[in-house]
Amino acid sequence: MSSHTGHPPRRAPRSILPWLATPALVVFVGFAVLPLVGVFALSFTTWDGIGAIHPSGLTSWRVVLTDPGLPHALWVTFLVMAVSWAVQTPLSILLGTFMAGRQRYRAVLGVVYFIPLMLSSAAIAIAYKALLDPNFGLGAGLKIQTLSQDWLGRPGLAFGVVIFIVSWQFVPFHSLIYQGGVQQIPKSLYEAAQLDGAGRIRQFFSITLPQLKYTIITSSTLMVVGSLTFFDLIFVLTEGGPGDATRVLALDMYKRGFQASLMGPASAIAVILVLVGLTLALLLRRLGGRDAGASQLEGV
Repeated sequence: MSSHTGHPPRRAPRSILPWLATPALVVFVGFAVLPLVGVFALSFTTWDGIGAIHPSGLTSWRVVLTDPGLPHALWVTFLVMAVSWAVQTPLSILLGTFMAGRQRYRAVLGVVYFIPLMLSSAAIAIAYKALLDPNFGLGAGLKIQTLSQDWLGRPGLAFGVVIFIVSWQFVPFHSLIYQGGVQQIPKSLYEAAQLDGAGRIRQFFSITLPQLKYTIITSSTLMVVGSLTFFDLIFVLTEGGPGDATRVLALDMYKRGFQASLMGPASAIAVILVLVGLTLALLLRRLGGRDAGASQLEGV
């Protein structure tokens, strides 16, 4: 018998590769491209969601672009995006680095940290809304005056609560990404740094952070694009209030489409969300896309 030990694994012929990607391409076109084309076409119509659809040209776009509430919704959306990124990224990097250690208890903590991501956003919003109730919530039950504030009735506090809950829910996911990134860093770099007398803090800033460059870009892309779709948590928690303090663009789209039965303007807002998300994703990709692609090609 001849042995094949030591021979590199055979790769699939190039002629087969397109066929292997066909199922994924069909699913992507059917569930992403076609609905997006339909929404774009719907933004040039007038429809109440029930009756006939009537072409109306740029009417829906004029309604949306001339609405004085659109700049405010965009501002709140970008503010939620920026603040949530600034809170989640450092926490995720620190937790991911911590969970990448070899101690056994860190694996248990990694499972505990991941629990919030397994819960429904609507259920989380309901639970926090009950806990933060100034009359019957956690503060009133524990007789702690600081916790008995009108958290969801004051604009600044309501915005802060949204950021806190979003970070509490999604930091575990991004921590898992950074944990994988830290585990891919060669141990020889840390061993050489230890020989040079570098402490853990110096190793973190000189080795860990630079090596996590592309992981940070990937996590930030998911974080930024995902923040554009925050709807269920904000809808259940504040419904965009108090006033319009937490009225993000996704919530504005829902209110126009399903509460005001204006599917044309709602579709126009959906197209704006897609364009904003695509632009931000491409900008983040430009930060390290070429180097990342080159490094990936070198490893093939």
